[in-house]
Amino acid sequence: MAEVIFKNVTKKFDSDIALDNFSMTIADGSFVVLLGPTGAGKTTSLRMISGLDKPDSGEIFIGGHSMTGLTPAQRNVAMVFQQYSLYPHLTVRENLEFPLKSPLLKTPADEIASKIHEVAEVLQISHKLDNKATALSGGEMQRVSIGRALVRNPSIYLMDEPLSSLDAKLRADLRIELKRIQSKSGATLLYVTHDQIEAMTMATHVGVLDRGKLVQFGSPREIYENPVSIYSASRLGQPRVNILPATIFAGAPDNAAKIGLRPEQIVQGEGEDSLVTRIEHLGDQTRLHLSFKSHDLITVTDAHTRLNEGDIVKIRPEKPFYFDADGARTA
Repeated sequence: MAEVIFKNVTKKFDSDIALDNFSMTIADGSFVVLLGPTGAGKTTSLRMISGLDKPDSGEIFIGGHSMTGLTPAQRNVAMVFQQYSLYPHLTVRENLEFPLKSPLLKTPADEIASKIHEVAEVLQISHKLDNKATALSGGEMQRVSIGRALVRNPSIYLMDEPLSSLDAKLRADLRIELKRIQSKSGATLLYVTHDQIEAMTMATHVGVLDRGKLVQFGSPREIYENPVSIYSASRLGQPRVNILPATIFAGAPDNAAKIGLRPEQIVQGEGEDSLVTRIEHLGDQTRLHLSFKSHDLITVTDAHTRLNEGDIVKIRPEKPFYFDADGARTA
């Protein structure tokens, strides 16, 4: 495995800037998740490392070596796309074997068989090994696609929303397995997702991207508890952080334009009156929708709450975030 470095990388597609003087270091053995809306530059970052796209300026280094001028085949990376890409005329076993049979790897036959068995067990596709790829469901195809990357030992794994097409249970199972495999192997992994649960539970580090720029980089807990801006605060957390005028509660700093409140930063039973407008029972928690001084906000309460729509509950902030008029964190 290897450290990966973006150094002042810029990439444009016509007039659109996908990456804008982008710099980031992916430490050897880390599991880095990129977060941001469509167009933030997440997938372009993966394609830059893989060699599918080339920077207009700047450099990318893998294991201390510049990738300038190297083809995808020369970079020793494994990429899993959002849409599965398999050889339809081959069986599942043959698809999984394919990267290991490369003349560059020279993998012994017994080692190939052992890796195929191990990965097939993890991905729950052992019973499908002799099926043609065209006979699989969409979720099964994606598991094979993930498996084809896992059988290798690349410098870095690149994954572009690999679990998005799977059902909820399998997605949860594979989330645990991918993290286990990454931790056990010490693999370096760069992962793109819109799923905040994946980011919080799998990543050692999260990179928050906005229009091709890296706006914050740190552990999931660090970004959740200490966001540098409204934009960063909004990337993690369910329910989403509440953003309200800073003056809605007393005690705001003079330079604050907005106050940010996560569910745990809203104390219930004390403070000022708010109106319960909706209650969502989600099993292990209950989401409470409130109207406070003509502003809507969401928090969580006891799963067995006796509150009803139309009730009044008192609330106050505790250790909130404050942001200036541009959305930057001030306190």
